[in-house]
Amino acid sequence: MDRRSLLTKGGAATFGALALTAVTDGTAFAGTAQSQTSGHPWAGPLPDPATTPVPDPPFPKGLTAGERRNLRTFDELDFDVFSHADWDRLDESHARTIRVHWPDGHYTDGIDKHIADLAAMFVWAPDTRIESHHLRVATGDLTAVAGVMRGTFTRPMPDGKGGTIAPTGKKYAISMATVGLWTPRGVMDEEFLFWDNQTFYQQIGLA
Repeated sequence: MDRRSLLTKGGAATFGALALTAVTDGTAFAGTAQSQTSGHPWAGPLPDPATTPVPDPPFPKGLTAGERRNLRTFDELDFDVFSHADWDRLDESHARTIRVHWPDGHYTDGIDKHIADLAAMFVWAPDTRIESHHLRVATGDLTAVAGVMRGTFTRPMPDGKGGTIAPTGKKYAISMATVGLWTPRGVMDEEFLFWDNQTFYQQIGLA
């Protein structure tokens, strides 16, 4: 399977397809399918992690050193770098020329643009953070991780037209998935972000 082609054309089904591919390829998968052997406390299908906290499982068994390194780097990215808006460290996980694909279909090129886009989220929701990685896939130079992003709309949001949208004070908690393609030196040169924008805007009171 051409994973890069799947990523650029797969839409909402991409994460599931990647997980299925990992299983059929014999790649370790952490989650409900491995719950009896991986130590995950959930023995059956997971609840919605955005509304019911789901403990993170251990890393899958059978990973190569590179696959384990990439998953560990991604944990550090989400839990420490992103959640604390420590943008000076983003190059620990992102190539300078990274291409990032966003849930609405547009993409950006370069780490500086990506930093600006991420920082913009903290302008109106300074408590934005990633709280879990309840599913992890790693195979070769590809990772796919599902988690939960949370925050609160407490400050004015720039509307892109020179004005602002008044904060609603509403909290959001959305399930998301990130698929990354990694270079041999252990940074992503392409990243795909997936979440439901409609649910996101509904939760913060803008839809």
